Amino acid sequence: MEYVFDNERPIYLQLVEKLRIEIVSGKLKQGERLPSVRELALMVKVNPNTMQKALVELENQKLVYTERTNGKFVTNDCKLIEKVKKELAGEKIIDYLKSMKDIGFDRKEAIVCLQEFDI
Repeated sequence: MEYVFDNERPIYLQLVEKLRIEIVSGKLKQGERLPSVRELALMVKVNPNTMQKALVELENQKLVYTERTNGKFVTNDCKLIEKVKKELAGEKIIDYLKSMKDIGFDRKEAIVCLQEFDI
């Protein structure tokens, strides 16, 4: 896990975003036990309190849960993961369409541009 953080938003929110992506992409597997807060903090070079705050937010979103004495785990809820994945995709699409509008493309032209690129 190597993350690059910007100075414009709180780091814990950036961690939440990055960990959400790792969960919905399958990099962090459903039911997988997460490393300890300290280990995660060392891996991404942040303060353990910052990592803990991010994990609490992920627990509030139900993407992570805690088993007493066993640690934190990625949710097993496939429907929730799929829902979050679609939400993230929607955010990316909106950002893309706004960016394309800023440079003079309408929605249809932006979609055509997407289809022209084979990534």
